[in-house]
Amino acid sequence: MNPEAETEAEAGDEPRAEEPGTERLAQAVRSAEQALIEFEIAVETFRVEVENFSRLHHQRLGPMYARLDELDALIAEAVAARSGDAEDTRRAREARALVQPMPGVDDLLGGWIDDSGMSPEATAMLTEQRVRPPARVRPGDAARRAYRELVRKAHPDLAPDEADRPRREAFMVRVNAAYADGDEALLQELAEEWAAGPVPAQRRVSRGEELYARLEWLAQRKDMLSAVAAELEGSAIGAMLRMAPEDPDGLLVEIADGLLAQIAEREAHLASLTG
Repeated sequence: MNPEAETEAEAGDEPRAEEPGTERLAQAVRSAEQALIEFEIAVETFRVEVENFSRLHHQRLGPMYARLDELDALIAEAVAARSGDAEDTRRAREARALVQPMPGVDDLLGGWIDDSGMSPEATAMLTEQRVRPPARVRPGDAARRAYRELVRKAHPDLAPDEADRPRREAFMVRVNAAYADGDEALLQELAEEWAAGPVPAQRRVSRGEELYARLEWLAQRKDMLSAVAAELEGSAIGAMLRMAPEDPDGLLVEIADGLLAQIAEREAHLASLTG
């Protein structure tokens, strides 16, 4: 049974009849709808992964980047103090300016810096001590499966009429939020809520003009999603995720190791200048 027939069967309706000569066009619309939904699922999945990875990247690596900026400033200041050169002094001022706190940095680092300075987790990472294992960057497999099933059933593009679309759109906002949090229990509750919801009214017979207009809208929607996907993939975080799509947590560890090596190198350089 195809997805359209499943939707109609769940609603308790018989497959609707099409006007003569529009059967193939209607089938094309149904196929395009399902293809678009699958594409939206893929784009939304990647968007969640990019946002989660970006947040974790800032939380776990932000203190290391801050330490590198501080060391660069200290090194530049030490060089300027030794040389007395005006150009070295200018470079030192520029390096120190980069260390100044930016608006919202506390929120950005998500608890890694508190009133007394770096949190124990941040200090541990900088001193190579054991820290709490990072949270998953992506929702679990069960959450992904539940999300895909909910999208296939409740997607606004499957609304039998425009009156039903707002209900589906509001419901999908809740589904997307639960998926972004990886909340399997809430996704299951939403699935049960949808199954117990109102039965959609049977679709009215489509006219050929409506089918053509629907195909045109689907094509425009796909172009928009393609642009969103391209922007995500072209971002710095998206590019990093593509380097390790199956183990983004491991990528964070690898980057952290590289940053720790840079910190050690700069600290040694600073010691040689001030020792």
